[in-house]
Amino acid sequence: MSSLSLAVRDSSTMLRRNLLHARRYPSMTLNLLLTPIMLLLLFVYIFGDVMSAGIGGGGADRSAYIAFLVPGLLMMTVGSTTVGTAVSVSMDMTEGIIARFRTMAIHRGSVLIGHVVGSVLQALMSVLFVGVVAVAIGFRSTDASALEWIAAFGMLTLFALSLTWIAVGMGLVSPNAEAAGNNAMPLVFLPLVSSTFVPIDAMPGWFRPIAEYQPFTPAIETVRGLLLGSEIGHNGWLAVVWCLALSAVGCLWSRSVFGRDPK
Repeated sequence: MSSLSLAVRDSSTMLRRNLLHARRYPSMTLNLLLTPIMLLLLFVYIFGDVMSAGIGGGGADRSAYIAFLVPGLLMMTVGSTTVGTAVSVSMDMTEGIIARFRTMAIHRGSVLIGHVVGSVLQALMSVLFVGVVAVAIGFRSTDASALEWIAAFGMLTLFALSLTWIAVGMGLVSPNAEAAGNNAMPLVFLPLVSSTFVPIDAMPGWFRPIAEYQPFTPAIETVRGLLLGSEIGHNGWLAVVWCLALSAVGCLWSRSVFGRDPK
């Protein structure tokens, strides 16, 4: 059997392990998933009238704000889900299972690949669940073509991959699961200071560059443009650059830390 075949086989085994672990212990994923859902319901049903009027919709019609809000909440769901990845990786590192894997004849990178692929799949499943809730409360994207839907899904997948690699690195360097969860909190905080809830133009002038050029805003505006027909502009290529850069940094960081011999 070739080295590539061994790597694929071992990575598939590790992927099944992580998915089974997530299925048997779903509390972390559910807790992180509830945050974007609660924010979606809060901003639609409590602040929806005011927010809709603020972005040019009718005060009695929340549909304009629902359409604006959902792409940002989908990205926030991705960020929230990857916090669980950091915690899961840290638990593997501190509870001894990684030391056991090191003594076995398996492809060394398969452990990381299993975590990354499993996390991306969980993030996309969470995005689908939040999307179903959004449709149930009135989100519609009637003008988007099938190609634009595919592109939006691809953007979500690429973004999930990039944040997952960063989360894996955070989990590897954390001394315990609690520290890993704290270290990964910026992945939940950054969407709050992006264009998720309000347009960039409505923010204070000194804060706009921070919100506009951080990783979440270009990705949100790209998905928003694809699904709603708004102007994407420079956000498309900026989002791709952010995703590729974060993926490269996270992958190199994770491989470097994981490759160190334990003391």
